[in-house]
Amino acid sequence: MVQNPQDVAPKRGNAKQSVGGADAPPLSAERVIEFLRQHPNFLCENQDLLDILITPGRDSANGVTDLQQFRVEKLRRELAELAEARDALVATGRGNLTVQARVHKAVVALLKARCFEHFIETLTTDLAIILDLDVIIVGVEQGEIGGATPPAAGVVPLSPKMVDRQIGPGQNIVLRDNVTGDPEIFGPGAGLVRSEALIRLSFGRAAPSALLAFGARNATHFEPGQGTELLSFLAHVVEISIRGWLDLPE
Repeated sequence: MVQNPQDVAPKRGNAKQSVGGADAPPLSAERVIEFLRQHPNFLCENQDLLDILITPGRDSANGVTDLQQFRVEKLRRELAELAEARDALVATGRGNLTVQARVHKAVVALLKARCFEHFIETLTTDLAIILDLDVIIVGVEQGEIGGATPPAAGVVPLSPKMVDRQIGPGQNIVLRDNVTGDPEIFGPGAGLVRSEALIRLSFGRAAPSALLAFGARNATHFEPGQGTELLSFLAHVVEISIRGWLDLPE
């Protein structure tokens, strides 16, 4: 039996059809992206689609879109980002080498001190120049080292528990940016201090708590998260030197 062509031809205009079947979820950007990732050669196999797609590439004279230009621009951006990261890394490395050289020079200057007073003077004046700082202070709680009055200018008395309040119990170093210097620590130079490094000093079990304070007028000279190895090393040199000059037991 021959059927009427109108009976077998698909009806148009009334029936709604969806990609993937009647029960498939609505088409979305996420599904398109997922499909293209699973079929990376889809556009190569269906190049006619390139005539209707809006792409970030360039058009040739015959209307074919050049996707290679998009890939080139993407690679250029990635290379620029890598170059920027490389330059930042090199700058950081050079900065670290500069700081390391300054700390080495500071240690040599301290080792040349002829007496305790000269040591403190070198620490609080010469090292400020060498390290490009504005104020360096040694603070000792209750103003005593081994039960005596501070024997040199640059050694300031601190109130009891001041070290723990400033640095924190169990902590050895704290870096702060965008601060106002504490007059009890930095004295007349407190007005210059906009960033600081405070390092706990230990002169022995019988000695009072103390700290080494570095202050800078640059608000970001010291910042939380910076490396502290060189500062800790310098503070350790100061500890050993003061203990030796004052003959303090460990």
